[in-house]
Amino acid sequence: MANKLYVGNLPFSATDDSLREMFGQASQVESARIITDRDTGRSKGFGFVEMSTEQEASEAIKKFNGKELDGRSLTVNEARPMPARDGERRQRGGGGRRW
Repeated sequence: MANKLYVGNLPFSATDDSLREMFGQASQVESARIITDRDTGRSKGFGFVEMSTEQEASEAIKKFNGKELDGRSLTVNEARPMPARDGERRQRGGGGRRW
């Protein structure tokens, strides 16, 4: 097991600091980050927490998975690596315009 956790179904009011504080009740938190929409800056309702050790991560999963926060039942589990996408390179704007 890794020590990076996925935390889902977060209330939109949650912040990096509140996430760090909550998981700090379980043990030492290395980092806590809420994922936000690039354009609006609004929370996407999930984030990642990195605990100091795998043991602490396992304990945090047991403690917080299913816990209610602001009326929402949290989903906490081991974070999985993001799958590679085909054609990882994307063009922005007009792309292949010819003048």
